[in-house]
Amino acid sequence: MAQDDIVDLFIIGGGINGVGIARDAAGRGLSVSLAEMNDLGWATSSASTKLFHGGLRYLEYFEIGLVRKALIERETLLRAMPHISWPMRFVLPYHKDMRFEGDTPTSKLLSVFMPWMKGRRPAWLIRLGLFLYDNLGGREILPATRKVDLTTDDVGQGIEDRFTFAYEYSDCWVEDARLVVLNARDAEARGAEIMVQTKVTSAGRADEHWVISLTDGETGETFERRAKMLVNAGGPWVEDVIRQVTRTNSSEGVRLVRGSHIVTKRLFQHDKAYFFQGEDGRIIFAIPYETDFTLIGTTDAEHPDVSSKPVCTDEERDYLIKFANGYFKHDITKDDVVWTYSGVRLLYDDGAKSATAATRDYVLSVYDDGAPMLNVFGGKITTYRKLAENALAKIAPFIGDIADNWTAGVALPGGDFPVDGVQDLIEGLIVDYPFLDDAWAKRLVRAYGTDARRMLGDAGAPSDLGRNFGANLTEREVRWLMAHEYARHGDDIVWRRSKLGLRMSEAEINLLDEWMQTERGR
Repeated sequence: MAQDDIVDLFIIGGGINGVGIARDAAGRGLSVSLAEMNDLGWATSSASTKLFHGGLRYLEYFEIGLVRKALIERETLLRAMPHISWPMRFVLPYHKDMRFEGDTPTSKLLSVFMPWMKGRRPAWLIRLGLFLYDNLGGREILPATRKVDLTTDDVGQGIEDRFTFAYEYSDCWVEDARLVVLNARDAEARGAEIMVQTKVTSAGRADEHWVISLTDGETGETFERRAKMLVNAGGPWVEDVIRQVTRTNSSEGVRLVRGSHIVTKRLFQHDKAYFFQGEDGRIIFAIPYETDFTLIGTTDAEHPDVSSKPVCTDEERDYLIKFANGYFKHDITKDDVVWTYSGVRLLYDDGAKSATAATRDYVLSVYDDGAPMLNVFGGKITTYRKLAENALAKIAPFIGDIADNWTAGVALPGGDFPVDGVQDLIEGLIVDYPFLDDAWAKRLVRAYGTDARRMLGDAGAPSDLGRNFGANLTEREVRWLMAHEYARHGDDIVWRRSKLGLRMSEAEINLLDEWMQTERGR
């Protein structure tokens, strides 16, 4: 792109909101540039609980509109990315001591009309919430809620005997970091410029457009881009972009909330997840993860400094272990934890008393004193596509006539097959590439969908795929990720494009990174 070209949109931030807006805008014919200072999705967008969900607990805060939007989106997104997202059943064991967390609107209401409940969550209220959850979003693909007898059903085998029944409902799993990369790929295929490892150092208004100064984080090269409109999708750094990069005065506030997770050895054999409620009112999930592991999370803690890397503290780890041990028959210890991760969510500061009470809905604000800027506050991964549509509605008055909404139901790269077609893809891949075992083929289909064949190409044996870096991560796959998915470093591949870091040694990851740097230097 020539330095003097003026694009319609320049987007700061390569998380899910930034790439979602880039894809939507490019698909409408707008010229778009996007800069991410690190790897795509390296912060919040790769540190979620990996769920497309409506937010069942948000019903207690009367966030009906947010939940409804998210529930509608679940099935829209399932159809567009059946390789990286799939239905999952959640088991919610019930006991009489379940309580509300703090003073939620629902708990306040019950305390007035049913004071004898003393903050407890009655079974009828949970069932009412699940009825709303089943019906608010026009569910078509996902099965409805059912009651489960934990004394006879397989999902009750590993649960303490004090739990005799549960409710089982539907939500969806998603590979969050892959979702970001696939949106970026599609945006680029539609004409967007995607720049990773590129930091925006300043942005200023000149006449009726923006002049954006950038630095390549690896070479140190500095350069500029010009744009009619700036989109600040900086996630946790949105306030820094407003005040430090664009030097814009704003009275709007943000709050940062750290969510931490632990990954343990596999704790149960079935493929359903658990929704656990604590006696303190908090909730956590225990989810089948990467075949051989269990993901447990999340916490909610204030994170005061965006420059401080979020990590799962010992206290958070021990809290999650203790919480899970209140449900599972066989206690886990810190020695069972094989990995932890933590991310910071940006919440629009609406004056809520606590992190868990703050709204999870997004807020879009436009500053139009000169060249316009759109700031994106908050949001949920489930509603990223709707956020992008609403962002384009905010952008349209400043850019001129733009095409109508188009992304609903349009497949992401590799997702052009039916929702129930994953097993057929896996079996077909094994037929055409007999050297693949079931686990290897499943991993490739769950990562690349129909693109798995493009990546494997004409390989007739493992040796045709080049070097094996560990866990069946081959040279051909790494080259694909470098050429098509913006991977620059070993961590980009083993912790974001995949979770193969759980199966590879530190030495193997280091050798992978060294090989990638050598290849990039040629």
